[in-house]
Amino acid sequence: MNDVLDGLTGAITAGGQSSRFGSDKALALLEGRALLHHVAHSLEGCGLRLLVAPPGKYALAGWQTVGDTRPGEGPLAGLEAAMAAAVQLRGAGWVAFTGVDLPRLTPDFWRTLAVARTLGKLSVQPLDTEDRPQPLAALYHTELLPHITALLDAGERRLRAAAPAEAVCTVAGIGAATFQNVNTPTDLAALFRSSKEQ
Repeated sequence: MNDVLDGLTGAITAGGQSSRFGSDKALALLEGRALLHHVAHSLEGCGLRLLVAPPGKYALAGWQTVGDTRPGEGPLAGLEAAMAAAVQLRGAGWVAFTGVDLPRLTPDFWRTLAVARTLGKLSVQPLDTEDRPQPLAALYHTELLPHITALLDAGERRLRAAAPAEAVCTVAGIGAATFQNVNTPTDLAALFRSSKEQ
């Protein structure tokens, strides 16, 4: 039986400026591997894998690079680019979308979201320990693409606007460590220390 991940398009947005990090965050090392590679590992079971980044900037075996069609406009623009490429290459379907700054994501995390898909809903978003949806590690259906394009054309840049609230189903009970975010070198050092303590 095929893994549920095979039916998903995995997408990582890596076109950010890493301004708070001070250097290219995607290539920062954690436990000997770049953050980008940690995140990519979580999505390696996806049938199509897309990296939204400037062409030639990163080498990631098994991934197709997709140019960011609105450079500098944030992850919502990255999601738009990933969805457009997914539709072109694979047709309508679900996109597992994230950034390079969540290195504790796992294949089982994505499987949990995939099995939570609900008829009539167009996004599956995990809840953190404070019951807040986490849109930067979520599933989005390509039916949302026209809505996302309209948002961006109107000047909206918040990823949490990607799916109307009534189109979102949420998943609770995911461990806090999953959402350990790396925005600064201090965040990376804290993540390294916590891995040593486990």
